[in-house]
Parts: sequence; C-alpha cells; structure tokens
Amino acid sequence: MKETEIIIKVKLDQNNIPEEIVWSAPDGGMNNQPSKAIFLSFWDSKKKETLKMDLWTKEMPIDEMKTFMLQTIQSMKQTISKAIGNEDLTKIIDEFSQKFKSKINQDPKK
Repeated sequence: MKETEIIIKVKLDQNNIPEEIVWSAPDGGMNNQPSKAIFLSFWDSKKKETLKMDLWTKEMPIDEMKTFMLQTIQSMKQTISKAIGNEDLTKIIDEFSQKFKSKINQDPKK
C-alpha cells in the first residue's frame, strides 16, 4: 500500500487571522503553492457529518472570493455527477450556480 501527503501550511497574524496559505502535494508535482483561500471538507462516517475547513487570507479580494465560491459550487456539480450519477441533483446544482453567477455579475461591489 502506498501512502502520500498533502501539506497545508497557514501563517497567522497575532489575532490568528490567516496571512499566508501554502500547500504542497509532492506526488502531484505541487510544491509550496501559494493560495489566498482554501475550502476543504472531510466526511466523518461515524458521526455522519461533514467536517470542514474554510480559510482565506486578509489579502483575498472580494471579487476573487466570489469567483472562488462559484467555481467551488460548479465543482460540486461535477463531483455529484461523477460520484452519485444523479442527473436531477446535478441539474439543481447547475441551476443554483447559474443564479449565483448572475447575482455576482449584478453586484456593483464586484
């Protein structure tokens, strides 16, 4: 059996607010990749609940956060399609992401 690692390092300020996020996945050829945000979920099958970590740096612009969230929602559509294969659920996520995208585009604070 092979084992691999994904490493996430977060530098915090004196108030524990992320200032820098860097991640590595050596088997995937990624080493010390800077990032302004992370959205990570784990499934706890004993408790039947999702454990999640979402962090963003002080320097993450709002327009980039909106795009990041939109792309995260769209990737959920792909995961549902691949893992569950339910077209009705995929369609719901797709419709929601289109509405979300429309609202982002209408927002004057982009």
